[in-house]
Amino acid sequence: MLRLRCSCRIRAIGADDAAPAPHLLRNFNSFRVSPMPGAGALDRRNILPCFQQRLRQVLARSEMSQTEFARAAGIDRSTLSQLLTAGADRLPRVESVAAIAQIGNTSMDWLLGLSQGEQPGSDMVSETLQIERDAPSPLDERLLGWLKEASGYRVRHIPTTFPDVLKTEAVIEDEYSHFVALGPRRQIEITQSRLDYLRQPETEIECCTAIQTLEAFAMGEDIWRRLKPAHRRAQLEQIVALCDELYPRLRLFLYDRRAMFSVPLTVFGPLRAAIYLGQTYFVFHSTEHIRALTRHFDQIVRGAVVEPTGIADYVKTLLARGA
Repeated sequence: MLRLRCSCRIRAIGADDAAPAPHLLRNFNSFRVSPMPGAGALDRRNILPCFQQRLRQVLARSEMSQTEFARAAGIDRSTLSQLLTAGADRLPRVESVAAIAQIGNTSMDWLLGLSQGEQPGSDMVSETLQIERDAPSPLDERLLGWLKEASGYRVRHIPTTFPDVLKTEAVIEDEYSHFVALGPRRQIEITQSRLDYLRQPETEIECCTAIQTLEAFAMGEDIWRRLKPAHRRAQLEQIVALCDELYPRLRLFLYDRRAMFSVPLTVFGPLRAAIYLGQTYFVFHSTEHIRALTRHFDQIVRGAVVEPTGIADYVKTLLARGA
C-alpha cells in the first residue's frame, strides 16, 4: 500500500466546480508518496519521467501548438516549455496538473503515473479495481484480449495448473470438458491463438508453476487420474518441445509449493494485473497494485527450484520414470 501525504484526493477542476481550497494549491515539488512497510518508494524521480511522457501524449492528441495548449490550460507558455524540457527536475503546481488534465480529458493520477486509467472523474475504487464475472474457466477469452493489449511488454503468469499454452488438445479436452459455457473445442482455439501470439517476436512471457503440479500430472494424480498414460506422456514431450521452441520469449520456472504459495494471476506489463478467484477475475489497474503483484511474482521467480534452461532436462526425468 502507498500513503499519499495529502489531506484528500484531488480531481481536475471544471468550470462548475468551486474554487479549490488554498491549502490544496501548494507546489507539487514537495509532493511525496510514502511507502507502507514492504512497498517500493515512489518519489519525484519516478513521477517526473512518466509525467513528461504523458504530457507529450496529451499535447500530441490535442493537435494544438504549445502556445495554444498553454493558453487553453491557463498556464504560461514558458511554464509548459519547462515541463517538457528533458532533464527538468521540478513538477508543476497542483492547479497546473488539474488544468492540463481537464484540457486533455484525462485524470491527474494518470498524468502523474499513479494510475493506468485515463478517465477523468472516475471513482477511485472502480478506477483501481474491476470485477470481471462470468469466467467459469481460467482459460478465458478476455485473457487473450489483454495479452494483445500488452504486446511489447513483459507478461508474468501463474496458472491454476501449468500454462494452458503448453497443453495438448487431449489434456485441454480432459480438463475443460465439464465447462459448459466454453466447450473444449473453443478452449483449444483460444490456446492456439495464444500460441500464435507467443510466436510473435515482440512477445515476452514468464510463467511460474509449482513443481508438485508437474509431478502430480506425470503420476496421473489429482485431476488427471482419468487421463491415459499415453496422453500424459505426449503432454510432457510437448512441454519439452515448446519450451525449447519458444525460449526466450516464453520462460517457465518451477517453484516449490512447500516454500511459497500463489493464487493464479497474470500481470500484463504496466497495464493491468488479474487474479483468478474461480468464476471471477479481480482486475487491478492502479500502478500501486500492479507493482505489488509484480513484486510477488518476482519473489516466486527468485525462489524457483528449476530455471527455464533446466525445464527440458527436468521433464525428461519425469518421462524416464515412466509417465
